[in-house]
Amino acid sequence: MTTTAPHPSTPQAGDTALRGRLGPVSITFMVIAAAAPLTVVGGLVPVGILLGNGIGFPIMFIVAAAILLLFSVGLMALNRHVPGTGTFSSYVAVGLGPRAGAAAAGLALVCYSGVQAAVFSYLGATLSSSIAALGGPELHWTLFTIASIALVGILGYRHIELSSKVLFVVLAAEIGIVLVLGVVVIASGGAEGLDGSPFLLSHILSGSPALGLMFALAGFIGFESTVVYRSEARDPDRTIPRATYGSAILVGLFYAFGTWVLIMAAGPSAIVAEAGADPSGLLTTLTARYLGPLGEIVVAVLFLGSMFAAVLSLHNVISRYQHSMAHRGLAPRGLGAVHPVHGSPHRSALVQVATAAILILLANGVGITADMMFSWGAGIGSVAIAILMAITCVSVIVAFRRAPGRTTLWQRLIAPGLGALGLLIGAVLIVANFPLLVGDARPDGTPTWGPVSITLLVIIAAAPLIAWLLSLTRPLPAERGISE
Repeated sequence: MTTTAPHPSTPQAGDTALRGRLGPVSITFMVIAAAAPLTVVGGLVPVGILLGNGIGFPIMFIVAAAILLLFSVGLMALNRHVPGTGTFSSYVAVGLGPRAGAAAAGLALVCYSGVQAAVFSYLGATLSSSIAALGGPELHWTLFTIASIALVGILGYRHIELSSKVLFVVLAAEIGIVLVLGVVVIASGGAEGLDGSPFLLSHILSGSPALGLMFALAGFIGFESTVVYRSEARDPDRTIPRATYGSAILVGLFYAFGTWVLIMAAGPSAIVAEAGADPSGLLTTLTARYLGPLGEIVVAVLFLGSMFAAVLSLHNVISRYQHSMAHRGLAPRGLGAVHPVHGSPHRSALVQVATAAILILLANGVGITADMMFSWGAGIGSVAIAILMAITCVSVIVAFRRAPGRTTLWQRLIAPGLGALGLLIGAVLIVANFPLLVGDARPDGTPTWGPVSITLLVIIAAAPLIAWLLSLTRPLPAERGISE
């Protein structure tokens, strides 16, 4: 039998139990929204084509999805033995102990906070420039960012199902416009005819496939957060696995299809040049070419919606991490409170948006621009999430080593082992190319290991270390292992 002991992170009373009736579709849409699919297709894909393996880039999303599915197998096997909110720290604690779980919580917070700060700043800067381009007043990007943070706070304070409905509508529109563009490109035959050249081995191995895989993995940040909604799922043991596998598969297929559509729209022989000429404007340019001015406007609006959906979803994840940490004694106990009507971690939600606003204002006060915030935050998130997921795979292997009869060899060793290997390779690639990712370069534009790269890596390393040291100052529950 399973001998999972009660744990402080598990809500035990009415004032601490998160409440919800989320099904697999709702959770899937929320976590896909965190990945900001339209933002990835419009912003990351052109860079992946340009710096990665050119027209062979679409397959990198399939490879990344396969790695993350392997990771998910072990995670879902362990899911049944983790009570309460299923944060990564809880999964790591089962196999590697509560101190390691505390370190994982610190790493997760810096990961999701970094990505959220990146998207918040990008959203504010895009709103500012868009309004100015339409003849409106030229207002500083931080004003729009703070307004976005306030709106996120209002939605995050309310019941989780309100956020899920907002995210469903926005995400459906994001996916819809890419599908419409794909249908039109296919119907028109594309710029040079339709073909499967992006999936030929010669093109997949061209350029820099390693960089291509690095950018592809970065596009999936957020999909793994399905476990955070465990306490609010209708049937956690069934809903969470369905949402996790579904998210990885849908995101991988969507990215691969969207990338192929862009390549066919520009033409395989021209896509690299067009991506290099205007990476951030490639999607809108091609949309205008095939869907006309109205399509261009729709994409621009949905691009903003995609970023807002991402920050809202990330807000829900971070606030639930803080809620879980409060019950483990790693954060102020007040963050563990739950709203009596909405069933949400309302105090944690308010603290999260306040922290985000302070971070944005402090960054602006010392001269950090929106572009810097975006590249730095995305870099922090990319490194942290790859390491965090790899550690979780190791925890799965260790946890089931003591109880091999609880699952199959595939679930307890082969899949998580392969997943850990793939994620560690991804982490090494990201760190090796970190200056390129965060825009740390010499005056001539050559990426270099300068103060920015080193400082950001120090932040990534310091977060779990501080959380681990904090855990030493207070009693934590005994390791919650798995037994026969």
